[in-house]
Amino acid sequence: MSLNPTQDFLTWTRRIQDDIEIFLREVLPAASLVPQRLHEAMRYAVLDGGKRIRPMLAYAAGQITGASHERIRVAAAATELIHCYSLVHDDLPCMDNDVLRRGKPTCHVEYDESTALLVGDSLQSLAFQLVSEYTLADNGETQLTMIKLLAQASGSHGMAGGQAMDLANVGKTPTLPELELMHIHKTGALIRASILLGAYCGKPLPDEELQRLDRYAKCAGLAFQVVDDVLDAEADTATLGKTAGKDATDEKPTYVSLMGAAGAKQFGQELYEDAISALATFDEKADHLRHLAAYIVKRQY
Repeated sequence: MSLNPTQDFLTWTRRIQDDIEIFLREVLPAASLVPQRLHEAMRYAVLDGGKRIRPMLAYAAGQITGASHERIRVAAAATELIHCYSLVHDDLPCMDNDVLRRGKPTCHVEYDESTALLVGDSLQSLAFQLVSEYTLADNGETQLTMIKLLAQASGSHGMAGGQAMDLANVGKTPTLPELELMHIHKTGALIRASILLGAYCGKPLPDEELQRLDRYAKCAGLAFQVVDDVLDAEADTATLGKTAGKDATDEKPTYVSLMGAAGAKQFGQELYEDAISALATFDEKADHLRHLAAYIVKRQY
């Protein structure tokens, strides 16, 4: 598979989406294997849906460091499995209690709560199996760094911690820095991990360039959440593939509730510009990261 940075961006995104879908189908347990219901539900939660933005970010970052396709797709799949696990758990009645995800019934609605809980647990375990089972770096130290990065992005210092903050702030009005801290954990940490894992699959970057890539990742991750908040307030359920307006119904603090829709859109634009600025010293190999930043900000679902 060619990862030529000069490819048309939309063609490239479709190729990456198709490629990661094929690989996820390969690494997920077959539904025919015992326990069949759990494996069937795992495949239900992951396959045939989603924008695959985190895998695309991993692929795009790997282009900068000349990473092989074989390595990048494993790192990309691991981040997507973590993301899918988080969606399954977030949708549970004890969390956000949602019934629609990616245009179909949520996992606990299609199966049951106990199965959905085990699906999330199993997807998380499978992600770490992948990043430890395959060779993703030229040395063991770098691969251990990658495993640690994914673990931190998933746990209390990352995604799970952000969800805890989100639940704790229902019905409250946090300050803008408090909201930003919450989403740096809840959404931004895994997006950052996706980008850095993709980069680590290739040649080492100088510290300054790695810091710039990290800056891009942080800005892109926060922009993704800002746009999510705007879409939840303005788009319809059919377009989103999930229940629209749920943040307001559940009294969750969002960038729209704190800044208004216009202010949130402006903030998203500023984050996009900061992300592009962070890539200023990179050549055309970073073009797909640049396109992805624009895609994140301009997306409609």
